[in-house]
Amino acid sequence: MEFLTANEKNLTQEEKNALQSQNTRLVTPFQAESLEKNARKHWDLFYKRNEDKFFRDRHWTTREFNELLDENNSESKNPKTLLEIGCGVGNLIFPLLEENANLFIIACDLSPRAIQIVENHKMYNEDRMKVFVADITTDDIFTKVDLNCVDIVTMVFVISAIHPDKFSVTLKNVFKLLRPGGVLLFRDYGLYDMAQLRFKAGHKISENFYMRQDGTRSYYFSTNTLESINICPRKIQETKMRNYR
Repeated sequence: MEFLTANEKNLTQEEKNALQSQNTRLVTPFQAESLEKNARKHWDLFYKRNEDKFFRDRHWTTREFNELLDENNSESKNPKTLLEIGCGVGNLIFPLLEENANLFIIACDLSPRAIQIVENHKMYNEDRMKVFVADITTDDIFTKVDLNCVDIVTMVFVISAIHPDKFSVTLKNVFKLLRPGGVLLFRDYGLYDMAQLRFKAGHKISENFYMRQDGTRSYYFSTNTLESINICPRKIQETKMRNYR
């Protein structure tokens, strides 16, 4: 398993103080439980407010992940199958449809509103894609996608939105969907990202796990954390993490 990360950040004293101040008032256990129970609701409200205007289209994916390039699949008569988990409003899948004509895309999201926006997109094409609502942390996904049928899984800023207690079961579910030799590609927040350092007291749920103002959540990964949840039954060819600062 390969992780591509920024060099570990050396914190200034001011940044250390900022992290320490977050511990003066933590999210209460009642709040934390409510956030977990209402995760779908919070993401649905997020897309109700922002529709398709919050995130930019991710045209960088084929540059960062060579596995997504059409040339890597040009000799195949059958299209590869890509599963995008946490597709949001399609900021990854629609640019990818344009760049790679040899992909069939399966896409899911926790938010019904996000899926509705995808289905209303001008580029939505049932011949090249299938979209649905699903919770990857449960067996729900297996009612929509067959085991061992996916060549590539993408998870972009998705694992960080999941409760850390569910990281392992989430990845187990992903690996059950991948074909032998399949690839999981993900990009997510790194430890001590500026967004993490900006959180004030009252937003920290647990170590490196935070509540945003809108009720959505975010975890900030160290390489050690990623390695600790590597319970893959077969080798992941390439996994990528980026630390934005």
